[in-house]
Amino acid sequence: MDRYTSFPIPESARGATVALGNFDGVHLGHRAVIDQTRTLAQSSHTPMGIVTFEPHPRRFFAQQAGATLPAFRLMDADTRANRLAKLGVDLVVEVPFDAALASQSPETFCQSILHDALGLSHVVVGADFRFGTKRAGDVDALKRYGADMGFGVTIADIAQLGDDTISSTNIRAALTDANPRKAAAMLGHWHRIEGPVLHGEKRGRDLGYPTANMDLSGRHLPAFGVYAVVVDVLTGPHQGSYKGAASIGVRPMFGENTPNCETFIFDFQGDLYGETLSVGLVDFLRGEENFDSLDALIVQMSADCARARHLLAGL
Repeated sequence: MDRYTSFPIPESARGATVALGNFDGVHLGHRAVIDQTRTLAQSSHTPMGIVTFEPHPRRFFAQQAGATLPAFRLMDADTRANRLAKLGVDLVVEVPFDAALASQSPETFCQSILHDALGLSHVVVGADFRFGTKRAGDVDALKRYGADMGFGVTIADIAQLGDDTISSTNIRAALTDANPRKAAAMLGHWHRIEGPVLHGEKRGRDLGYPTANMDLSGRHLPAFGVYAVVVDVLTGPHQGSYKGAASIGVRPMFGENTPNCETFIFDFQGDLYGETLSVGLVDFLRGEENFDSLDALIVQMSADCARARHLLAGL
């Protein structure tokens, strides 16, 4: 998959059939839009791509207003690109979202970005898509401008899971409510935390449970506590799939307050510092606790790992 983060893009990438949106989480609603896009691209013999924005427009507008916005993204740009590559997308264009783009009228956005910069042949969006300054443009406007400028427009239906709309907002709510399986049902995959393994205090090693530590900055924080997880080591000599237990939170027993993810990988020996991990949340085991002693913590960690092994046995 080719990934473009600035203009101009190569001539070979122009003329694509694309899905347009933020695609945070790449959930099943996004997958439906992507599948429609793929079908249209195959029938027209054009490249199939994604056009998205970076940074997320919500983050940009909060910064412009001087507001403090809690971390909300389900995926950073790299994780999103990795997921889209697995879905067989040919190209991803991350349009730089800045003041100039934010001030464009819907018509100017269609002309300058979709037509002039990208030369798109067809655009697929969800029925609730809005664009242009003050979100003035809707899907009817997109169809009208597409007809004038020579690109087709397809509107995808909003996806449902039972009575719930499949959306990034509802997935965040499920994770906040300590329900990773509900989040996974809407995502179509385990919610994953991806990033490099960082050096920590190495307390887990002293306790007999060495952990791979990962930063959570900029991402939506799931409920703090212990999870049964699946782990993919994406780089280095230990690449492969594993199972484990992860603690997400601020480690109150040790007086620290920066949220992170600490993963104990079952039956693993090796050095993972600097390697990239993908930790998938499967089941929530318990909330974060402050224990009276290290011995009590170790007993609980042993029980957590035994329960996680049981829950993950069928995966």
